[in-house]
Amino acid sequence: MSKLFGTDGVRGIANRELTCELAIKIGKAAAIVLSGDLKIRKPKILIGKDTRISSDMLEAALLSGICSYGAEGISLGVIPTPAVSYLVRKYQADAGIMISASHNSFEFNGIKLFDKDGYKLSDETEKEIEKLVLNKDLEHYNLPIGEKLGAITKCNSAVDDYVEYLSSTANVFGDNIKILVDCANGCACATAKKLFKKLKINAEIIFDSPNGININEKCGSTHLENLQKNVVKNNCDLGIAFDGDADRCIAVDENGRIIDGDVIMAICAKSLKSAGKLKNNTLVATIMSNMGLKIFCQENNIKFSETKVGDRYVLEKMKSENYILGGEQSGHVIFLDYSRSGDGELTAIQLLNIIKRSGKKISELANEMKKYPQKSGELIINISQKGALEKNENIKKYISDKTEQLGSSGRIVIRESGTEPKIRIMFEHENESMLDTLIEEAKSVIQDNLK
Repeated sequence: MSKLFGTDGVRGIANRELTCELAIKIGKAAAIVLSGDLKIRKPKILIGKDTRISSDMLEAALLSGICSYGAEGISLGVIPTPAVSYLVRKYQADAGIMISASHNSFEFNGIKLFDKDGYKLSDETEKEIEKLVLNKDLEHYNLPIGEKLGAITKCNSAVDDYVEYLSSTANVFGDNIKILVDCANGCACATAKKLFKKLKINAEIIFDSPNGININEKCGSTHLENLQKNVVKNNCDLGIAFDGDADRCIAVDENGRIIDGDVIMAICAKSLKSAGKLKNNTLVATIMSNMGLKIFCQENNIKFSETKVGDRYVLEKMKSENYILGGEQSGHVIFLDYSRSGDGELTAIQLLNIIKRSGKKISELANEMKKYPQKSGELIINISQKGALEKNENIKKYISDKTEQLGSSGRIVIRESGTEPKIRIMFEHENESMLDTLIEEAKSVIQDNLK
């Protein structure tokens, strides 16, 4: 059976790989798998979406599928992904769905699913849905008729309820701090202005005029140049950038220097440890995190636990081992005491809390972690090459040999993206001048062996 889910839901170009027909099937399968016994009651499934032009189309298709199998569809409107995770629990719904392709450009879209507890689905549950969608198993289910059909309602309180919850985690009301906030023309446009106004923080909001096609366009957490320049120009204390669905946060210090997810986790881990709140004294991160984060943890007597790429795998480790802090270099940071997914706005609030408690500038806090020079590259692949990387013995040997050669002075990570048709390459080395050569060498090896 082909695979429907990647590392972060179902994703593809809207109306090509991710069609209305597929969305209807996913809606039907979600109603069956996530709702329990449809004969006993009508379950509730929440749906949020980002600002892409295709999100309305996919929302309509998903709601059609949900209602056709007797479940109630509740539209939350444009709202961040972590808000869906939170509101599933607050509204006591049976499941949640988010329509977004996160940091990808506007022609892409995605479907992310949450269970009744607000967690992203396990591999086993995803396989149940895949089986129904891809193997035509939906044909074996009788469709309800008459009063047993589901209905669609619109929730008008979703944004305010989410903002109220976020503000309850803050202790920075009215503090004398000036920040610049990049909403990526995405989901944060619905919440960020309300949030920082409620906190009485002097926040200038930029890239908050979505038009359906400008989400993540030269803005947000993957395009920080404008934010860096304007933080310095406007004498701001901190810059904050979210991605399209606001589950990531990348910061910029008062000097315009980027503070990525690794540095944010280091700052937060040390603060929690100092307060005696870092449960089991452990930080969870992925194989893509900088070597400097591991060294920082060692120097501060914090245990470091590593997972494969994907915030869902970080979360699984946190749940199974009873940890409360984890995340990714890309800016997904999970504070399990507050949220069950990465949450960009929650992360920004926690940084502001720490700045207030410490009395330090964000640059001073960030300087406590020293990063190894790191360089990333990527290769676009076609559908026929998907999965070939893991099976290619020559590439495996190259990675093994290069790892041995680098020793303690650096490392290599080569992996297939779970969200885009790409192979991602990352090198770290104490000698920065070597990185470009290493990246090009790896690209050449991969291209030669995947022809």
